[in-house]
Amino acid sequence: MATAPPITHYRACNLCEAICGIAVTVADGEVLDIRGDPDDPLGRGHICPKAAALADLAADPDRLRRPLRRHGGGWQKVGWREAFAEAAERLAALQHRHGRDSVAVYQGNPTVHNSGTMLVAPELLRVLGTRNRYSATSADQLPHHLAAWLMFGHQLLLPVPDLDRTHHLLVLGANPLVSNGSLMTAPDVRARLRAIQSRGGKIVVLDPRRSETAELADEHHFIRPGSDVLLLAAMLHTILRQGLERPGRLAAFTDGRRELTERLEAFSADRVEPATGVGAAVIERLAREFAAAPAAVCYGRVGVSTQRFGSACQWLINALNVLTGNLDRAGGAMFTAPAVDLVRVRPPGHYDRYRSRVRGVPEFGGELPVATLAEEILTGGPGQIRGLVTWAGNPVLSSPHGSKLERALPRLEFMLSIDPYLNETTRHAHLILPPTCGLETEHYDLAFHLLAVRNTARYSPAALPPAPGARHDWQIFRALARALAARNGRRLRGTAALRARLHPRTLLDLALRVGPYGAWGGRLLRRGGLSLRALERARHGIDLGPLRPCLPARLATPDRRIRLAPELLLPELERANAELLAAGAEAAGRGRPHAGAGSAPLRLIGRRLLRSNNSWMHNLPRLARGPNECTLLMHPDDAAQRGLRDGQTVRVRSRTGEVRVPLRVSDEIMRGVVSLPHGFGHDRPRVRLRVAATRPGASINDLTDELELDRPSGNAAFSGVSVRVEAG
Repeated sequence: MATAPPITHYRACNLCEAICGIAVTVADGEVLDIRGDPDDPLGRGHICPKAAALADLAADPDRLRRPLRRHGGGWQKVGWREAFAEAAERLAALQHRHGRDSVAVYQGNPTVHNSGTMLVAPELLRVLGTRNRYSATSADQLPHHLAAWLMFGHQLLLPVPDLDRTHHLLVLGANPLVSNGSLMTAPDVRARLRAIQSRGGKIVVLDPRRSETAELADEHHFIRPGSDVLLLAAMLHTILRQGLERPGRLAAFTDGRRELTERLEAFSADRVEPATGVGAAVIERLAREFAAAPAAVCYGRVGVSTQRFGSACQWLINALNVLTGNLDRAGGAMFTAPAVDLVRVRPPGHYDRYRSRVRGVPEFGGELPVATLAEEILTGGPGQIRGLVTWAGNPVLSSPHGSKLERALPRLEFMLSIDPYLNETTRHAHLILPPTCGLETEHYDLAFHLLAVRNTARYSPAALPPAPGARHDWQIFRALARALAARNGRRLRGTAALRARLHPRTLLDLALRVGPYGAWGGRLLRRGGLSLRALERARHGIDLGPLRPCLPARLATPDRRIRLAPELLLPELERANAELLAAGAEAAGRGRPHAGAGSAPLRLIGRRLLRSNNSWMHNLPRLARGPNECTLLMHPDDAAQRGLRDGQTVRVRSRTGEVRVPLRVSDEIMRGVVSLPHGFGHDRPRVRLRVAATRPGASINDLTDELELDRPSGNAAFSGVSVRVEAG
């Protein structure tokens, strides 16, 4: 029987990038109800199924509450003080014997969903001092950051589609109706897209699959995986050759138009048609309509980033928005003005200061591509990785050729995981430190306000108390950093040492006060200045207004000018010309039925599910309901040529491995292409995910190839992997 009256907490859902405002009603430490907050200025009451599952996360009996140490073939609980001491001792010993770089770090993408981690984890990174840093960034979004750094001067200056005012939205390799935006924080995307159409605008989607967003769009065109760079180049070629270029005021601070024009000469629409599968007349019409729209924006996401020309795609998307005058104007691609401006407080980025030991892949922003992690563990010699620290990630399921990494992890001398679950990756750890998560943590969305389609600010108080003796992420990172510093003598100094003495709330308050709306910053608010106390009083968040033009002042290049033709990326057009255009006829042939086609390879792409966010939500009962969605999607013609039928189990093989999955036959996928969702593969032994184990599915990353990369950024090229499918 309840002994306390229910209390409603207003906060943001921190399970995906949409950061929908929610109202969480609790009593006696239990969640009674979760619903959308209609007074949230960004989400306006919208939530997706993931928000309600926060209650399942809070009550999940499989979540770890105490540190675990590997003991023989099992696990034993240990105290926090003992766990911190053991972790520090073993990490310090490894670095003493083999050097700083013998210990690597992997950060998963939930890192950016926890402000405590974002504010305090850098303390541990500084004490470790390793160059072997990896993260989920190089598995899905590094081309965005590289293009931003090269063109605008900062890796976090990422243009965001101004959805609420655009008249023409061109989408490549993205499904925002399911993702609620990605690198585009946009809750209730469906309503926002419908509004574009209601005001007479148009939505065009190019995708190898007729996705949920494509179903809603005014036009959808199939495009062959990996050929987006050709389509974008042809659209730019059309605009330049037909005199449709209208950069407007951007021309005064943009360099490189002539160089770009010269490199695009080879990419006429008729030349790229065979390789893309999109008709030349369609490409030219799309270019003309985009250039003529009163406000247009081109948006490309995971599907164009995770291919061999990912950086070139993101560069050309930016170039298309620039040359049509749609960068930094209402309804186009705009830059946010967040209350905590990471562009001002984070380094702009750097490139190729060092390279990976085995394959010689350049670093970017202090990180190496996760596609190189397994080989750095498995390859002996000076500089070999012998220890690993992971947090908030499951790279066995999320990195390319995950089965190779799975074979590599047992070779480590010591592995430490900071994670609430015993999953496919952490099962290889010697020590697991579980943090609080979800409704137990206070939070401010440092990353996603930077990417939001409207400027807002919202503080999220904890809605549930942590379990007795539990530790928050930031407490774990700080304790580890201090214990390791005491062991190895590398103590933080100067500003870093001062920050390490401050509570995350204090750090957040300082960041708000020096930001563009703070009392010590730009004072963009009419009354007073923004602070943590002000945000706590505004329980539903604060509306800071629509996105505003800010160039050239916000550019971070030395001369405040846009670089339209980055030297690092120009050769990618020559490579695309040689590799993709030359293979156009072959690609076209794969997409048409012909004798012997049943044995021809197919191109594998991923897909995202609304009730999922990578791998870690598959253990939440509310999200695991319904039909099995881990199926291979195949066009009817391709199925008929192989003698396959809907519902049967098939074997999918690639260079790196094979999986067995049910087949779903549908014309929503183009010929010559198959699709498998990511995040599954919960059939490994010694994993404590009982709900996920009831429908384990298969991991797409047992098929993807760690040798396939976007050359400039090192991002994994998941999309378009060559596979063969047969009865299983």
